[in-house]
Amino acid sequence: QVRLVESGGGLVQAGGSLRLSCVASGAFSSINAMNWYRQFPGKQRELVAGITSGGSTNYADSVQGRFTISRDNAKNTVYLQMNSLKPEDTAAYHCNVNLVLAGQRGVSYSWGQGIQVTVSS
Repeated sequence: QVRLVESGGGLVQAGGSLRLSCVASGAFSSINAMNWYRQFPGKQRELVAGITSGGSTNYADSVQGRFTISRDNAKNTVYLQMNSLKPEDTAAYHCNVNLVLAGQRGVSYSWGQGIQVTVSS
């Protein structure tokens, strides 16, 4: 079982910044892509940003230029630096990691429990 521990969320004023972290641990042999999703109440989860094992990144149009995703492979950690936050960014943010479980060949994925980000006006 893979465990994803998220941290860094909280309450911030509009225009402020937060940095989310997600640390993966467990019986996996490798990590491929790492992503951040967010979920608004009553809505489906949407991709915020993703980063491949090679470092290629992609962002939702709504966060491009404001958010930056990065990873530290040695620490099995993915980060999401969020700047110029807006009230519309208020959501539960979920880490998603694509990985290969120990002893297996196919790629699996794990989800974090979600961490709340609330941006006040």
